[in-house]
Amino acid sequence: MLKHSIFLRIYATVVGMVILVTLFAYFSTQVINYHRAQQYRESLTDGISYVITQGVERQTTTQQKKDWISDASDLLDLPLHLIDANQIELSSAEQKRIDNQQAVVRYDAQAMVANIYMGLTTDSKHYLLLTVNKIGERQMKALPIFILDYLIYYPGQEQQHLKTIQQHFSYPIDMRSVLDLGLDSEQLGRLRQDQSILLYRDSATMRGTTISIVSPLLNNPSEVLVIGPVPMFNWMPFELAAGITLLSLFLLSIGVYFAIFPLQRKVKQTIAALNQIKSGDLSARLNADGYDEMSSLSSSYNDMANHIERLIEAQRELMRAVSHELRTPVARIRFGMEMLADEDDYEFRQSQVEMIDKDIEALNTLIDEIMTYAKLEQGAPSLDIETIEIASVLSQVLTETRALKTGKDVILNAPSVDVVAEAERRYLHRVVQNLVGNAVRHCHSQVCISGGIQEDGLAFICVEDDGEGIAEADRERVFEAFARLDDSRTRASGGYGLGLSIVSRIAFWFGGTVTVDQSPSLKGARFTMTWPAVRPTVHSKNSK
Repeated sequence: MLKHSIFLRIYATVVGMVILVTLFAYFSTQVINYHRAQQYRESLTDGISYVITQGVERQTTTQQKKDWISDASDLLDLPLHLIDANQIELSSAEQKRIDNQQAVVRYDAQAMVANIYMGLTTDSKHYLLLTVNKIGERQMKALPIFILDYLIYYPGQEQQHLKTIQQHFSYPIDMRSVLDLGLDSEQLGRLRQDQSILLYRDSATMRGTTISIVSPLLNNPSEVLVIGPVPMFNWMPFELAAGITLLSLFLLSIGVYFAIFPLQRKVKQTIAALNQIKSGDLSARLNADGYDEMSSLSSSYNDMANHIERLIEAQRELMRAVSHELRTPVARIRFGMEMLADEDDYEFRQSQVEMIDKDIEALNTLIDEIMTYAKLEQGAPSLDIETIEIASVLSQVLTETRALKTGKDVILNAPSVDVVAEAERRYLHRVVQNLVGNAVRHCHSQVCISGGIQEDGLAFICVEDDGEGIAEADRERVFEAFARLDDSRTRASGGYGLGLSIVSRIAFWFGGTVTVDQSPSLKGARFTMTWPAVRPTVHSKNSK
């Protein structure tokens, strides 16, 4: 069945793992990028928040501080307020950032607004709150104004104090010669007009797109303040993409391994069992639980091993039985030949020749029985299946039996001529012939033959006799090759113990069974063979 197919199971597992790994990669990327974006926001704001807080703390009076904050808010075009520290609860990590003169950024993704909290070293009761709901050219060009406002208190020491505040910035801040920047005439003209300019650089390297802010210095037109380059946030940098990809492939390989591992284990078990058989140990069997192809293979292997073991055992029994059965007629032939050599009487010699001929005929019969049994025992014979009138086969055997003039009353209860079943006529005739012959040998006076189709769709033939019957304990053993329930009676009747074994094997290859019980009417043995009247799968020469 498709639902039990190994391919479909592995395919479904791989597809499921791909879906799970994809979801894992997606959510992992989201979580990682959430923390990366938070770190990026904090790294951008740490430096400027330090400069802003320094500007506020330089004001001596409260009113001056408020005025400075108001001017800064207008410059940034963003709301900047002085709030009470009691209005906000900070986590331990956020409090640590405040203590280290770093900014605390709380970003609302739905409103797309970031609240930046900045601590004041001289006023622990208040925080500066900058609400950022937009970042444009005006906000970026305001950054160098705050830095220059900070440096204005250190005339002649600008480079030194730039290095001091550099530790608060995650991107470079430096004073450079305007000639080193490679600016065009328009950009130089804007600098001479005391305007800041933005430089965008798009690199194919992992650094990606960057922005630099260039602002003129009032007292030194040959130099400019350069902030940046500031890298733009990259939602999928190479390191993240490579890491997520490798991790996803690793998880996918683990999932595929565990999907294939049961198959690998079963294959190893099968190889080990085959090696045991190769070494001569026929007892190895496989666990055939399940419904997939490997379970079917294990079941087929077990059937094969059972069949091989049974064939070898049957071969051994056959060799022992054949050697035993052949000794008697061969010994009689040898004795008869010796008698012929020592006897001159013609009539006596003629009788010895006739006895030898009977023994040779017995040998031929025995060899024929052995060959038939061996053919049916070793493997599936080639069956020429056809639709047969059951009454025709029964009538043929009746005619042949009466021609032998056995002195027994053989009765036929034949079905109508339109009762047919699928079988091979030669083997079906052999079954009826063996059963009738066996019944004639062991009956007292009467044998009854019948056949037909049962209500369950099984065809049957039945042979009953009025003999002594077969004990219930021996009814299974009677179908074994060379089995002798009553040795003296069997020998006297001329049997070899193969007839019923042949019947049993033919029933097996017909897909049916043969049973023995007591005849309800004649009180002797009743042998019944049943098989499907219509075969579901026909193994015939015509179907090849």
